Amino acid sequence: MTNYKIEITGIVQGVGFRPFIYNLAIKYEIKGWVNNDEKGVNILLYAKEENIQKFINDLKSNPPILSKINSINIEKITKIKEYKTFEIIQSTNSNNKSTIISADIAICDDCINDINDVYNFRYNYALTNCTNCGPRYSIIKTVPYDRINTSMASFELCEDCKKEYEDPTNRRYHAQPVACEKCGPNVTLYNKNNEFLSTNIIAIKQVADLINEGHIIALKGMGGFHLVCDAKNDKTLEELRIRKNRLNKPFAVMFKDIKDIKNYTNLSSKEEEILTSINKPIVLVKKRKNFHLSNKIAPNINHLGCFIAYTPLHHLLFRYLNNPIVATSANLKGEPIIVSKDEIIEKLSNVVDFVLDFNRDILNASDDSVIQVITNDIVKLRNARGYAPTALNFENKSEKKILSLGANQKSTISIYFKNNLILSPYIGDLNSLNSLEYFERTINTFKRFYDFEPEIIVCDKHPNYESTKFALKLKQSNPKIELIQIQHHYAHVLSVMAEYKLNKEVLAFIFDGTGYGDDGNIWGGEVFTASKSEYKRVNHFEYFRLLGGEKAVLEPKRVALSLLFDTFCLDEILTLEIACVKAFTHSEIKMLHTMWQKALNSPLTSSVGRLFDAVASLSDILHIQSYEGETGLQIEQNYDESITQFYPYEIIDNKIQLSSMIKQMILEKDKKQICSKFINTLVQIILDISNSHKDLPIILGGGVFQNRTLLEILINKFHEQGREFYYNKDIPLNDGGISVGQIYHQI
Repeated sequence: MTNYKIEITGIVQGVGFRPFIYNLAIKYEIKGWVNNDEKGVNILLYAKEENIQKFINDLKSNPPILSKINSINIEKITKIKEYKTFEIIQSTNSNNKSTIISADIAICDDCINDINDVYNFRYNYALTNCTNCGPRYSIIKTVPYDRINTSMASFELCEDCKKEYEDPTNRRYHAQPVACEKCGPNVTLYNKNNEFLSTNIIAIKQVADLINEGHIIALKGMGGFHLVCDAKNDKTLEELRIRKNRLNKPFAVMFKDIKDIKNYTNLSSKEEEILTSINKPIVLVKKRKNFHLSNKIAPNINHLGCFIAYTPLHHLLFRYLNNPIVATSANLKGEPIIVSKDEIIEKLSNVVDFVLDFNRDILNASDDSVIQVITNDIVKLRNARGYAPTALNFENKSEKKILSLGANQKSTISIYFKNNLILSPYIGDLNSLNSLEYFERTINTFKRFYDFEPEIIVCDKHPNYESTKFALKLKQSNPKIELIQIQHHYAHVLSVMAEYKLNKEVLAFIFDGTGYGDDGNIWGGEVFTASKSEYKRVNHFEYFRLLGGEKAVLEPKRVALSLLFDTFCLDEILTLEIACVKAFTHSEIKMLHTMWQKALNSPLTSSVGRLFDAVASLSDILHIQSYEGETGLQIEQNYDESITQFYPYEIIDNKIQLSSMIKQMILEKDKKQICSKFINTLVQIILDISNSHKDLPIILGGGVFQNRTLLEILINKFHEQGREFYYNKDIPLNDGGISVGQIYHQI
């Protein structure tokens, strides 16, 4: 007989790890104990050597499905201590918190069966969960992950639930949110005047009837509220767009199951795999030609954001619904997702007709994750429910605790301690007071989780970013903190390098909408040679002016006009018979030309995101956009793969010049020709520059590479050439990955 001590770190709490260990120990006739602490899981084994080795093999090869092991430390103890039983013992507390918190997980099939089984005491219970599913991040205050540290602390277990909770052979053993209708939170329906209407299954049936009748409902999900309505009702969707002031931006649609999604879309096997995974994200998939949902859901584009019901409440609701439902985040424009009924009533009573709430508090908001599949691989557009917090484990052990604050759009934060990098869920754009409060609240949440006080803060160089201002304020209040600022596009490079743990020189193409450049201009069409410690800007798109600054971002016609000013004289432009010129009066063009000449409120940019805007206007697709990225989606929609030509371009003094492209583009009449040749031109530029650096692996980063067509062509071309290349998959390609790159520079 011998003793072994095992210490396990990673996502090992709230995922059924201790009952798994308990049952494994019983299987191999092992005595001893298992417990949780702030670092992870600890095990003490007493058994024959061969039984312990079998135990260890099983532990390594087949851990619980929701767990993610970062490290297993196995130590043989020379001084033998005998144990008579195997026990799960009380969690221990210390001041050294490092266990990784699990993301919220969609309801499992076993729990779906429970709520549908008339003989089960959880029949019809809308907040059913077990160790294999349910809320984690959204309900936790701090670690260790015990009920007392969650928003379930005030709900005392009834005898039936307690029996399961205390039985190590039961799948609800220490499932912290476990409850039933008798002892747990309940669902309640209110009207928009905050008046009580009904509870539990009666409320759910009532909500289904209201949706079927054409009403708009605020429905509480796992990490926040959705606005939901019938996805086939044109009138209701038109009303939702008016009430939300959301002209064309696509809505996501929730379906009962994968079979239902297939009635409306064409799925690849990879898309089906992700839609049905335990994460249940929104996945962007291709609509069927005979699309029978409302055309007001995703106007003018052929892709649809789909996801499957992921909570027991959703599954019960779909019993009584006639159709799939639109399910979009409940928030005011530019603000975070709303998590409380009172805030819904306060802010959205002019949008919703009714509110379906439950009294399990959401402590940490988490929006829906958004995924697209490109060449049979995942690309994350939003990293949140089901995936975040996201933990990366590195060999480098930092002596200092690092906090990175990301960018201003698609904000996230990251922290680093020991050898763990943890990326927060998506926060949003820091454009409002509420968003800033949510940003600060998220920082405080992660500080509380890990008793984390940063010794190094990393932020962007942009002086007007709210995240930068926050960093400077933090430094001012604590001069001992080391403050480091990382250039925005270099942080994109580092984000990709972090995901693949690269530590070598690379050639990086970073194309996005905006980022503060080292020369004070707005960068966004950059080519770097870079390493983990430094970067050099080797090429960039020739600067052009944004006429009216931020206004040009909303009005693609202004960007198009600016490129025309760079290419032609004013008199020539006034005679051009093209749509983007006709979108202005002659006096407007003359006034904007004066702005351009005198550089009045017309900052310089190299942004490829803005080039997409210009091309959308030059091709007469869109002159004013109603949401970010609309021009990119429209250009992608008009891409024709049978068109293989590209426009001419030149590189002079390392600047990529497109005046030849503009001259040819205005002669084209067919928008598909323009859009296809434009994307082909970007591809050709990347390939040509890559061929000048054949010894370097390639990195693609920045929001422009979310363009499915552009990225797909490049992936195929690089595969053909046998080139080594990388782009973000598990970390967002857009600014949601910036905080990861900022930290990677320091480790």
